[in-house]
Amino acid sequence: MSSEVIQLIEGLNVSRETFDNLESYNAELQRWNPSINLVARSTIRESWTRHIIDSAQVFAAAPSSSTWLDIGSGGGFPGMVAAIIGKEMCPKTRFTLMDSDQRKCTFLRSVIRKTDVNANAECVRVEQAEPHDVDVISSRALADLSTLLGFCERHLKANGTALLQKGASWENEVLQAEIDWKFSVEPLKSITAPKAVLLKIRDIARV
Repeated sequence: MSSEVIQLIEGLNVSRETFDNLESYNAELQRWNPSINLVARSTIRESWTRHIIDSAQVFAAAPSSSTWLDIGSGGGFPGMVAAIIGKEMCPKTRFTLMDSDQRKCTFLRSVIRKTDVNANAECVRVEQAEPHDVDVISSRALADLSTLLGFCERHLKANGTALLQKGASWENEVLQAEIDWKFSVEPLKSITAPKAVLLKIRDIARV
């Protein structure tokens, strides 16, 4: 690992057991990725910074919660990382990882068993799933912000928080979303990508 990655990992301030679970998760990601393309092959060698640390910052920004829904989980980012850290930091929080791809859900269930986290994987399209009424929703690279807010309206409690990772065009997405939605938003600068942000959103309502 590079010195930069080691510094970021140390910044997580997690126990050895949590770090070992993150390493176990990364090993499974490396093993499964060639067959089901969990993450872009161009990023797999940088999985600690591009995916794990990138997801850990979502957990760090989250309010205390008892229920957390990660939508479009794919390879488990950010939801699986949050669940692994949450096993130590907030053991009573229940994590649900939702994805429509059965192969990816099989992978997620395998990691859940290996790391023994308080989580489950649901194989269903987010717009077709029964409302989950959760405290926190997270998402990375699933859809544009307007579409995500529709998903949040369906599954988030009235006083819940959405944690949505966005790239360089996030300001334009916010402007477009404001045509159809009212919401409060706090952009948090990403620690892993200079132009990316984590949008911390509350008070979502249709215009």
